[in-house]
Amino acid sequence: MQQTIVTLDLEGVLVPEIWIAFAEKTGIPELRRTTRDEPDYDVLMRGRLRILDEHGLRLPDIQEVIGTLAPLEGARDFLDRLRERTQVIILSDTFAEFARPLMRQLGWPTLFCHQLEVDATGRIVNYQLRQPNQKQHSVAALKSLHYKLIAAGDSFNDTTMLGEAHVGFFFHAPPNVTAQFPQFRPFETYDDLLAAITAELQ
Repeated sequence: MQQTIVTLDLEGVLVPEIWIAFAEKTGIPELRRTTRDEPDYDVLMRGRLRILDEHGLRLPDIQEVIGTLAPLEGARDFLDRLRERTQVIILSDTFAEFARPLMRQLGWPTLFCHQLEVDATGRIVNYQLRQPNQKQHSVAALKSLHYKLIAAGDSFNDTTMLGEAHVGFFFHAPPNVTAQFPQFRPFETYDDLLAAITAELQ
C-alpha cells in the first residue's frame, strides 16, 4: 500500500488568522486582508509591511498578540487523531517568528514556513520566502518520493497545493474561494474532514 502524507494549511484551518487578530487589536482595518482576499502574496505582504511602518508597529507588537491566541476549537484533537493515522506536515505562508507559540499548543507538528528579516529595533524590514509557491513545490517534492498526498486548505494560496496533491479539500473556505475552485470538496467540521481523509487512506 502506498504511504500517505497529509499537508494542511495553518491559519484558518488550525489556528486563527494572525493578521486579523492583530488588526482587531490595533484597530487597523487594512490589516484584516489575508490570502482569502488577495491572491498575490507579495502584494499582500508589501502592503502589510507598509502599514506597519506607517503606524510604527514592530515584531514584538505582533508577537504579543500571537501570545494571546489559541488553536481553533477542536483543532488539537483533530490533529492528534489525524497523526495517529498518517504523517502530517503543516505548509504555511506564515513566518517562523510568528508560529512557535501556536506550534507548542498543537503538539509541535512539522511546519514548513517562511522567515522575516528584522532589524535591531524589531522593525520588520523584509520577508524571505523559502521559495515562491512553496506549498505546491513541497507537495510535488513529496510526490516525487512516491507518497500519496492529501491536502486541505482554505485560501487562494492553498489552491495550487490542493491541485498538486492527489486529493485536495477545502476547510472553512469562504464562498469567494470555493466558487472559483469547485473541484475541491469543501468541509466545515473537523469530524467531516477527518472522515474524508480517512476514506482516502484505505
